[in-house]
Amino acid sequence: MSSPSNASDSPITGKAQLVDYIASGGRPKEDWRIGTEHEKFGFRFDDLRPPTFDGERGIEALLKGLTRFGWQAVDEHGRTIALLKDGASVTLEPAGQLELSGAMLENIHQTCSEVDGHLKEVKTVADELQLGFLGMGFQPKWRREDMPWMPKGRYRIMREYMPKVGQLGLDMMTRTCTVQVNLDFADEADMVKKFRVSLALQPIATALFADSPFTEGKPNGYLSYRSHIWTDTDADRTGMLDFVFEDGFGYERYVDYLLDVPMYFSYRNDEYVDLSGQSFRRFMDGKLAALPGAVPTLRDWSDHMTTAFPEVRMKKFLEMRGADGGPWNRLCALPAFWVGLLYDDAALDAAWDLVRDFSIEERHALRDGVPRHALKLPFRNGTVRDLALAALKISAAGLQRRARRNGNGADESIFLAPLIEFADANETPAERKLALFNGEWGGSVDPVFREFAY
Repeated sequence: MSSPSNASDSPITGKAQLVDYIASGGRPKEDWRIGTEHEKFGFRFDDLRPPTFDGERGIEALLKGLTRFGWQAVDEHGRTIALLKDGASVTLEPAGQLELSGAMLENIHQTCSEVDGHLKEVKTVADELQLGFLGMGFQPKWRREDMPWMPKGRYRIMREYMPKVGQLGLDMMTRTCTVQVNLDFADEADMVKKFRVSLALQPIATALFADSPFTEGKPNGYLSYRSHIWTDTDADRTGMLDFVFEDGFGYERYVDYLLDVPMYFSYRNDEYVDLSGQSFRRFMDGKLAALPGAVPTLRDWSDHMTTAFPEVRMKKFLEMRGADGGPWNRLCALPAFWVGLLYDDAALDAAWDLVRDFSIEERHALRDGVPRHALKLPFRNGTVRDLALAALKISAAGLQRRARRNGNGADESIFLAPLIEFADANETPAERKLALFNGEWGGSVDPVFREFAY
């Protein structure tokens, strides 16, 4: 989850400003970049419990330890809660899940190098603290009550609000991890096409990356329980956004959607003001009781945009939000999958041809079915696996045409290898962990912390 925005404090005078704010993200193709984010669960070697924020082996100690690598500490009320360096940041999710929000890079080779460097830095410091980190979509062992809370003001507000609007919001906050990629668009027409393709294919990414089959040490009946959690978090700010596929969709329609998403907060004078459940439209009219007479700034708008959680989210770029967290190679595979589909014109056309005749009902059936069934979910005359194989073929061709090569002459399609292997085998990471659980692990999830740690 995001830290406070660095957008300007210019007062908002009308909706056109909000539309222009998003539109200003448009870039010529030669300037398109790739920003990859991933989260991971920390655990203590001795008892596998998540580390607290405080203490000699706490998350704050880890963050301070990472400053030896040139990271600049970011404090909130005297506590280190984030790090910044070279356009990237290290931040904390509510229960201490550690997130790298990577810099905007030119190719997947750079992305993979960035991820590799970060994980090595984290491991160097974490080993000294007797901590490890695990990439999965959902905390496999510990209860919600066992998870610590980080001292960040926005999380206090969300923690109090979530139970009012869904049953699983606190689990989303404390027990999930994801990998995401942020991608550019050229203009409004390009945004619309990319938004529609990525929203329709987001369940395919969920299926390929499904890796959250355990809850509190036992199988939970899902392959991506993380994805299921979003169906009962907060209906006002989640989902498949059917309006994206309607005629006339564009920047203004997305702004209208965001204006109707209830607020969480306004960050003013280094404090989070609780505005949970209140209307941004009323804020624009200066009619919020908690901030009498105050009107929002572009910084408020930028912050508010981060509090909507649809399957694909738009800011000044598009965020792909459907994948479970995972090991190093899948942190490279997720951006490769979407760059191949969206950053090559022929691939984008082919991907649109693949999904353009999906009905609303079919899109929702995919979204609702893949958390439990993943690649094996029936779809039309086949299964999601068929869609996954088709999408991977399109993506690989797009990456090959991009022809961004490493020092050995390999293009970015090499990073799709784990996804192609899952689709060919018709077996997700979650199903492989379930087989281990029912076999050599003897009905225990504890070995996952040893065998799948970074």
